[in-house]
Amino acid sequence: MATLLLRLQGPMQAWGTTSRFDERDTQLEPSKSGVLGLVCAALGRDRAEPVDDLAALRMGVRVDREGVPMRDYQTIGGDRDLKRQRQAVRTASGDFRKDPIVSPRFYLSDAVFLVGLEGEQALLERIHTALRQPCWPLALGRKSFVPSLPVHLPDAVVQAPLEQALAQWPLLVDPKANALTVTLRVVLEHPTEGAVRLDQPVAPFAQRRFGPRFVKSVTLTVEVKHVPDPADA
Repeated sequence: MATLLLRLQGPMQAWGTTSRFDERDTQLEPSKSGVLGLVCAALGRDRAEPVDDLAALRMGVRVDREGVPMRDYQTIGGDRDLKRQRQAVRTASGDFRKDPIVSPRFYLSDAVFLVGLEGEQALLERIHTALRQPCWPLALGRKSFVPSLPVHLPDAVVQAPLEQALAQWPLLVDPKANALTVTLRVVLEHPTEGAVRLDQPVAPFAQRRFGPRFVKSVTLTVEVKHVPDPADA
């Protein structure tokens, strides 16, 4: 079994799984629907195309740096000057709403995640190649949230199961000085046990249909691999 590893790092990320209407939530780690949406963008796969092959991949997330939950105050439409009605919100009755709609948007600040996708190697190789030269721009949950470092990691299709791949890959952030190991939070997809997340794609993304999946949170001890300082040579 092979595993593909991705780096999701940026100043802002948002991974909503229960957003409805005006409020947009985020989980504390990437959602499967969000990660597969990013993969579709890299592959150039249209929102109307099936994603069954991608949905069958098993996902895990290693939290190298926890994000800080933040709230952004946004408004939608609204204009008291009816001469600019096209900027206002049209109601079901056909009138224009003068007052703006408040839309709270939650996101994570400064988070760093190592995401693993376990499955058929040929598919993972295609995704890995596409991430190096994506067809469309990649985003971390929302179009305006761009990665600060490449999602693509060199040689990141490894011949190992998901848990082993996440444990062996070097840290994506600088560890504390002189640390030999670090303990990290890991969220692993499980077939029958754990907390329920409603982020499993069950239809093309254009249909916005998502089913449940189980995830289990565990801790993982990762060995710190210090890079020698050339000045010490």
